[in-house]
Amino acid sequence: MTITDETILPTEEELTVQEINLTGSVLKTAAFHLGKACEYENNEFILCREETQDPRQCIKEGRAVTSCSLNFFQQIKKTCASEFTQHANCIDKSSSDQKFEPCRKTQAVFDKCVKDNLGLDRPPYDYFNKIHVHKTARPKPPVEGPAVYPDATPGLPDDVEKPPSKYGNRYLFFW
Repeated sequence: MTITDETILPTEEELTVQEINLTGSVLKTAAFHLGKACEYENNEFILCREETQDPRQCIKEGRAVTSCSLNFFQQIKKTCASEFTQHANCIDKSSSDQKFEPCRKTQAVFDKCVKDNLGLDRPPYDYFNKIHVHKTARPKPPVEGPAVYPDATPGLPDDVEKPPSKYGNRYLFFW
């Protein structure tokens, strides 16, 4: 997307939201539950980005994703803070590449806490790879048709004298 003088950019106030400053192991700990809890908002944002091909038009949907994520982590902090912290520490310190395998016991405790307190089941591993139909109330943006350009140059008339080719016959090597 090129930017010209006519491009209207959002203001600083429109772009400013409260950020979620978390480490990789914390995000990895919450990834499955967060993805399931904020699935609708995330799908709305991605659908908007794909349909409009302009991220400036999806600021409202992006704010909804951030708000949902922040709300999710606040609920986790209220209800399952110790289980979450244990599982995040295990993922962070058990292997150099933050694998889930060494931390299945703390994962089970965290999953049970989330199910009991927030009512969220941990989705199966292939859940986010499957196709899901997303129903939205947002109207579909109008589809622009292909650009139609008038014929730039009319063709030469057939009776115009054409000069001989500068370098001879182009089929020279096909004898």
